Amino acid sequence: MTPQKATGSRPTLQDRYVREEGVLHLTGIQALARLPLDIRRADRREHRGTAGFVSGYEGSPLAGYDMELARCGPLLDEHDIVFRPGVNEELAATAVQGTQLASAQPDKRVDGVTAIWYGKSPGLDRASDAIRHNNLMGTHPDGGALALVGDDPAAKSSTVPGASELLLADLGLPTLYPSDPQEALDFGLHGVAMSRASGLWVALKIVTAVADGSGTVDVGAGRVSPVVPDLAVDGVPYRHAVGSRMVQPALGDLERSRDGARLEIARRYAAANNLNRITRTGPDDRIGIIAAGKTFLDLRQALRILGLDDAELERRGVRLLHLGMIYPLEPTVVERFARGLRHIVVVEEKRPLVETALKDLLYCRGDQPSVSGKRTPDGSALFPLDGELDPDIVAARLAPCLDELGVFPTVQSWLEKTRATTRRRTLPLLPMLTRTPYFCSGCPHNLSTKAPEGAAVGAGIGCHAMVTLMDPAQAGDVIGMTQMGGEGAQWIGMQPFLERDHLIQNLGDGTFHHSGSLAIRAAVSAGVNVTYKLLHNSAVAMTGGQQPVGVMSVPAIAQGLLAEGVKRIIVTTEDVRRYRKVTLPKCVVVWHRDRLTEAQEVLARTPGVTLLVHDQECATELRRKRKRGLVPEPTERVVINERVCEGCGDCGQQSNCLSVQPVDTEFGRKTRIDQSSCNKDYACLAGDCPSFLTVVPAGGKPAFTPVPMPDDAALPDPEPVVPASHTTRITGVGGSGVVTLAQILSTAASLAGLHVRALDQTGLAQKGGAVVSDIKITKEATDQAAKAALDECDLYLGCDLLVAAEPGQLTTAAPARTVAVVSTAEVPTGQMVIDPEVSFPPAEPLKERIRAESRNAVFLDARRLANDLLGEDQFANLCSRARPTRPAGCRCRLAPSRRRSPSTA
Repeated sequence: MTPQKATGSRPTLQDRYVREEGVLHLTGIQALARLPLDIRRADRREHRGTAGFVSGYEGSPLAGYDMELARCGPLLDEHDIVFRPGVNEELAATAVQGTQLASAQPDKRVDGVTAIWYGKSPGLDRASDAIRHNNLMGTHPDGGALALVGDDPAAKSSTVPGASELLLADLGLPTLYPSDPQEALDFGLHGVAMSRASGLWVALKIVTAVADGSGTVDVGAGRVSPVVPDLAVDGVPYRHAVGSRMVQPALGDLERSRDGARLEIARRYAAANNLNRITRTGPDDRIGIIAAGKTFLDLRQALRILGLDDAELERRGVRLLHLGMIYPLEPTVVERFARGLRHIVVVEEKRPLVETALKDLLYCRGDQPSVSGKRTPDGSALFPLDGELDPDIVAARLAPCLDELGVFPTVQSWLEKTRATTRRRTLPLLPMLTRTPYFCSGCPHNLSTKAPEGAAVGAGIGCHAMVTLMDPAQAGDVIGMTQMGGEGAQWIGMQPFLERDHLIQNLGDGTFHHSGSLAIRAAVSAGVNVTYKLLHNSAVAMTGGQQPVGVMSVPAIAQGLLAEGVKRIIVTTEDVRRYRKVTLPKCVVVWHRDRLTEAQEVLARTPGVTLLVHDQECATELRRKRKRGLVPEPTERVVINERVCEGCGDCGQQSNCLSVQPVDTEFGRKTRIDQSSCNKDYACLAGDCPSFLTVVPAGGKPAFTPVPMPDDAALPDPEPVVPASHTTRITGVGGSGVVTLAQILSTAASLAGLHVRALDQTGLAQKGGAVVSDIKITKEATDQAAKAALDECDLYLGCDLLVAAEPGQLTTAAPARTVAVVSTAEVPTGQMVIDPEVSFPPAEPLKERIRAESRNAVFLDARRLANDLLGEDQFANLCSRARPTRPAGCRCRLAPSRRRSPSTA
C-alpha cells in the first residue's frame, strides 16, 4: 500500500492508517491502532533499523483494538510489525519483555524492537507481577515498551470501576494521560521516545471517553519531534542495559536505577517536550487549577459553563495547568505554576494521585499555597472519590469553591440560577420501562444459561454475565460473580458452610482459555461438587467477536479435563449430527440442547467436579458469516398465525429471544416473529404452540413496491446553517446503527473541514440496551469534553422512544435550544418478550416529556417508513437514501429511494 495524498483524492476507510499528512477523523481505538505504524514511519525517516511487536488481551474500553490491528495485517507486515494476541495479559506482557531481551542479543536481526502491550485495568492487575519484573529489567535504547491500559471509571462494561494510575506508579511506570485521540497518538510517540531514553516501560492511561471517543486528528509527520533530554547522571551519560539476571547484586542495581536515574530521565523528558502545559497564566494570578487528560477537557467546559472564558479567567487571576504526565509529577513545571498563587485546586477522578504528589513537592515551602482536591483545607468534601467526572459535576463542585476563594460574578450568577431553577426536578413521573442489555436474537446463552429450578448458579465474565440483569426464573439463583479466571473458586469457600452442596458455574470459552481452566483444576483439588457449564460459542462476543486465543476443540477440552480429574462430561448442542464424525472420549455423551436441564440435573447428582459443554456458535458471528456467504443461509423461516396465537408469552419464555416480539392487534396482544432480526435459531418452536408455522419461501426476491416518491428536483434547497458550534445527541438501541450513524456524521463534518469531538456511550448497550452517541462540531478547535453537558444539545435525535424519554438523557436538552426528532416505533424490550404482563408504555406521555424539553419536536415512525421504502426496517436509523414525507419543520433534502443498503449512500 502507498500513502494517499492529503488532497485531490477521494477519501477511503484506509486513509486513517495510510495517509501521512493532513487531518483525519479517528476514534481513540483507531488512533492507537495507527500508533505502531507511525512509530515505524518515524524510525524509517530517521534511518533506524527497528521492528515492532504488539501483544495483549482484549477488553473494554480497548475492545476492538486487536480487531483493528488484524484488519491492518498487510500494513503491519509492510512495516515489520508482528501482532500476536496473548492468551492472557500476564503472558502477553512477558512476551513484550522478550522483545527487549531480543534487542540485547548478539544474533539480533534488527537494532531494536518497539513493543506495545494492551489490556484493561483488571488485565493490568493480573499482569502486574510480570510488568514489575519487566520494568526492573528495563527497555532497550533502540526499542522501548508501551503499556496501553484501558480504564473504565464508571464500570460501564466492567465488573469493577477502573483506575490504574496508582498501580502504575507503584510499578514504577511513567504514566501519560491523553485527553483525546490526537493526544493518544502524540503521547504514544512521546512514550516510545521516553522509554528509549529512560529504559522504563511507559504507560498510557486510556479512559473510556478517549477509547470510545473520536475527533479530528492531525497526522502530519513533523507534529511530534521528540527532544532527547540531558541524559547525564552524576556526570556520566546514562544508557540503560537490559538486565535479565534477577538476583542480587544485579537486582539492587536495577531497583536503584529504576527509582533513581531512570525516573529522573523521564521527568527531564516531560520537561524538555512540554508534556505538562501551563495553558493560561498572568502576573496577577492568585488561583491555580490543575487537571490531567480527559478531565482537563471536562474542566475547560465546566469553566465555560460557569462563564469563565479565557478573558474572564485573566480578569479573575486564574491559572491553568494541563498535565500530560501524571506520574512522576515533574517538579519544574509545578514550581513555575505555583509561583505567586494563594490557592491551587486539583481536579482528578478517583483517588488523589496528583493532589498527593503536588502537596509533597510544595511541602515546607515558605510561600506554599493551600491545596484543595478531594477535600478543601478545612476538611470539607470537594471532588468525589467515586464514579466518573463530567463537565456538569466539575462545574457543580468547583463553583462554590471558587465563590469562597475570590470574586467571581459569573460564578455567583450561575449559583443563583442553579439554586432557583427546579425544572430538572419537576419532570413528570411516568411508569418507565427501562431498556436494559439483553442477549441477541438467537444467542446460545438464551438457552445455555437456563438452570434447573432452585439451582445455585455462579455468574462469570462474558456476555452470559447479563443473567445478573435478568429474571431469576430464566437463569437460576445467581449467588456470586468473580474476577475473570476465578469462576467456581468461590464455591470452595462457600460450600463447607451451606446446606446446599452443589453449584452450577457458567464459564465462557474465552475465559476458559484465558485462565478459567485453572479454576476447574482448583475445584478438582478441593473436592467440591460443582458443575462447570462451559459455554462454547467460538467467539469472544462481548468485545467484538474475536476467536479466543489458544482455542481448543470440544474433544481436546474434554480429553484434557478428564485427565485433570473431572468426573463426567456431557455435551449439548442444537445439532447433534455435527458430532457423528467427531471422536470424543468414550465416557462423553452428546445430547440435544432440549435436554439441557436434564443434563444439569444428571451432573448435579454426580459427586465431584463435572462439566457440561454447550456447543453452539455465537448468533451474531453466525449472522455475519451468512451475510458474507461463508456459511449457507437456512431456507426455513418461522411465522406465527396471529389469529391462533393467544399471546400467552410461552414462546418468549422458552426461547428468551428478542425476535419473538409482542404486538398489539385488534384482537388483543399477539406474538410476531421479527423476520429482520431473526437469526433462525428455531428455539421458539420448543413451546409446541399451534400458532407456529415453519415455511420455506419460494426462490427469488420478494415482490416489493416502494412508496412513490416526489421528484427530488422539485424540493427546495435547504438553507445552510453553520453555527460556531453544534451538539447532537443520538439515543437508541444497541445494534441498530446508532454508533454507525454517529461515525457517518462525524466523518462528514471532518471532511468538510470542521472540528469534531464525539463519544459513543455503549458499555453493554450493544446487546439490545440503551446506547448514546454525542457529536460536537465546531468551526475552530476547542478544548471541551466530548460528552454533551446540561442544556447543551442542539439536535436530539431519538432512534428509540423509550431511551429518548429517559430523564438522564433529556438533561442535555433545553426548551429554548433543542430540536428533537424522535422515532415512535415500539421496539420490545427483553422484559416484554418473557413476561406477557409487561407492555410498551403509552407513547403520548413519553412524547410529551420530550416536547417539554424541546423548542421543536418532530415524531415519526422510522421503522414503518423504512419498511415502506425499503421493504424492511433494519436500516431505519440509516435511511439516508430514503425520504419519507417530510414532517412540519423538517428541511432535509434527501435523494430518492433505491432498494439497497442505505449505509452505502
